[in-house]
Amino acid sequence: MCAADDVLAMGPMASLGVVPASPRSTTTGPTAPLLAAGLVGGFALAQRTGVRPLGGAAMLGANVVAARQWYAVGGAPLAAGLTAAYWTAMGVSHPLAKKVGTWPSVLGVTAASAGAAWLLADRRTR
Repeated sequence: MCAADDVLAMGPMASLGVVPASPRSTTTGPTAPLLAAGLVGGFALAQRTGVRPLGGAAMLGANVVAARQWYAVGGAPLAAGLTAAYWTAMGVSHPLAKKVGTWPSVLGVTAASAGAAWLLADRRTR
């Protein structure tokens, strides 16, 4: 079986780079801390540098790594659902920040996003 066969066997998400080339290359670490680092680190990086796309790139990197694991655990529905939750959390943090402040908002949505990842994916890999 060649690498192209592996990609075809993984389905349409493989062409987006969301899944590993082979099931053996999937890391099995928890994704909840990764998401927390992506959200908190991305926000801190954007705030510190003043370059918002840099924060978005940090978040995207965390999401790509996590999505590969989610796909391995629960397929495309789990990967898509948790990815949507992750980016929705980032979006919700903006209006929430007007009510509770920036850091409390970021920490709150981070807890929700990381909690969802742990509940729906990470605890299944233990």
